[in-house]
Amino acid sequence: MYENYKKFETELAGRTLTVETGKYAQLAGGSALVRYGNTVVLATATASAKPREGIDFFPLSVDFEERMYAAGKIPGGFLRREGRPSEKAVLSGRVIDRSIRPLFPKDMRNDVNVALTIMSVDEDSIPEIVGMIGASIALSISDIPFGGPIAGVSVGLIDGKYVFNPTAEQRAVSEMAVTVASTASKVTMIEAGAKEVDEDVMIEGIMAGHAENVKLVEFINGIVAEIGKEKFTFTSCAVDHDLYEEIKAFIETDLKAALDDANKVTRDANIAALYKKVHAEFDEKCPEAGAMIDECMYKLQKMTVRAWISEEGKRVDGRGLDDMRELYAEADILPTAHGSGMFARGKTQVLTVATLGLISEEQILDGIDSETSKRYIHHYNMPSFTTGEARPARSPGRREIGHGALAERALLPVIPTSEEFPYTIRLVSDVLTSNGSTSQGSVCGSTLALMDAGVPIKAPVAGISCGLITREDGSFVTMVDIQGIEDFFGDMDFKVAGTKKGITAIQMDIKVDGLTREIIAEAIHKTRDARYHIIDNVILKAIDKPRDDVKEHAPKITIMKIDPDKIREVIGTGGKVIQKIVADTGAKIDIEDDGTVFIAATQKPAADAAQAIIEGIVFEPVPGEIYRAKVVKIIEIGAFVEIAPGKQGLVHISKLDTKRVERVEDLLTEGDEIMVKFMEIDSKGRYNFSRKDALLDMQKKQDK
Repeated sequence: MYENYKKFETELAGRTLTVETGKYAQLAGGSALVRYGNTVVLATATASAKPREGIDFFPLSVDFEERMYAAGKIPGGFLRREGRPSEKAVLSGRVIDRSIRPLFPKDMRNDVNVALTIMSVDEDSIPEIVGMIGASIALSISDIPFGGPIAGVSVGLIDGKYVFNPTAEQRAVSEMAVTVASTASKVTMIEAGAKEVDEDVMIEGIMAGHAENVKLVEFINGIVAEIGKEKFTFTSCAVDHDLYEEIKAFIETDLKAALDDANKVTRDANIAALYKKVHAEFDEKCPEAGAMIDECMYKLQKMTVRAWISEEGKRVDGRGLDDMRELYAEADILPTAHGSGMFARGKTQVLTVATLGLISEEQILDGIDSETSKRYIHHYNMPSFTTGEARPARSPGRREIGHGALAERALLPVIPTSEEFPYTIRLVSDVLTSNGSTSQGSVCGSTLALMDAGVPIKAPVAGISCGLITREDGSFVTMVDIQGIEDFFGDMDFKVAGTKKGITAIQMDIKVDGLTREIIAEAIHKTRDARYHIIDNVILKAIDKPRDDVKEHAPKITIMKIDPDKIREVIGTGGKVIQKIVADTGAKIDIEDDGTVFIAATQKPAADAAQAIIEGIVFEPVPGEIYRAKVVKIIEIGAFVEIAPGKQGLVHISKLDTKRVERVEDLLTEGDEIMVKFMEIDSKGRYNFSRKDALLDMQKKQDK
């Protein structure tokens, strides 16, 4: 039945990697079932027969589909089925997309879909890496034009040694987590999180990962040689050379003048006017070439900007290659926010706001990996007005999720532990104006907001990007702090964040077929120097250290410890007791299984009141001690008194006074406060008190 079934095996980082083809998803352009440990991923790659009408870009989609059955879980929610991809799935899809996208023909417009279905998951074998390898194999053996194969590996650092595809136990102690994708000759993608790792250590780790990938590329090439399909011929959407030369001759001088303006708004207006001028001239000559005219204009702008940078060392805003735009930072902007900071780099402007909450407010994660919650959260928003557009707001897309995760990863190594700072921390970065490098602006803004909120971060973190222009002879030029036009027309957006001690995060986007060690090293070292400048001369000038305490409107957390056996009493049946404490005091209360109690309130008296009530509930009276008590009920044989919430007992009529009492009502009324001595807990667990003995003891003390 499966006469084309093939099975291939190799060793990868000490574990067997198995690839099965010809059996599953046979109608896809290319498919492979990839097994690594107990992680199993079905990878498929399919292309449309021809481009859709009006498409002027390469429509690649990468779907990373987590199946909850892979981890033996039933999805949460009312429908009990997988819905929108989890944040982790979105991020994994983006990583794989960035790894393969540069290797497709630049003039192809056919839809290509890569679908990666996670069918089984093993904590020690990262699904993202298995999916990346599967995507490469599916594309390489398919009929889809693709300049791979690529391979991917995760690089850890433990006790000064690099570890490939570390296990869950190793990842927990690793100093870095770096995903490296590469062809046989160049690195195509880097995604890194690190605990302030030295730049040179990071470079060596990336290249060690590349060396490991080369072995796997050879393995995939062997599969392709045996079963690979012939690549199909596509309709090229390359620029019409004759039309390009005509437009160039008509507009080149005006185009250079339009681009040569440091002001983005003016520059955009100049270019828009030129588009109208070109269309007015050429639409009648070439009535069916509207999209091609725009493509020619794009290419002319690209060639002009690249030539300035590459040949003249000139940038559109007049900066040198290693100069940053004007920088600005400000903290404590919003009066009721728990912490706020704004960071601006040229026209790019990002406002980040910090909010502090109880540990119980941490984010709950419903995914296939072992991470079930997180107490440090970063979200990123970029509305349409930031680029001068008028689109309605939508829910966050893949880009917003990716940028938020990058900033989150960059700050995570400096966030204090819950023992050091018992709060859940949420940051929201709202881009106010965008002209490139908003994600790294979010990193800087986050540092400002955290310090303004009184979060004792270990060190300030800054982020910066590095761009690239490659030449036909293989040489290159890099430039620091790229703005939008340089990102759009350049070859690389190499984002690096970190402290002055080392790197905390990297994300690399490229448009060429890969980077050499030389380019990677130069980008990392240039961003290090820029990072130092931002920290010393911008961030620390705005706020030099975290505030000594959280701000006025932030919750103040009191921590107390109770006997775990008393938790039930504090919570009460159906939560009635704790709910009443919250209602009466206005404080928020969390109780952990070990008896740790977190009390949060914006005003200290509210927290003190809640603490006093809890102390009363868990309080155990000591026999022989005297306490102030409130009369709560009078009966014929005595009075019930309460020395603390839930701590009630009887004062027998014979123990009410030093002289005989005929009727309790003659001496006491409900609501009276009296001094009583705790006598005992009887055989039935009841508290017995004596006012008589308390009076006698107090008299003895006075006599002395």
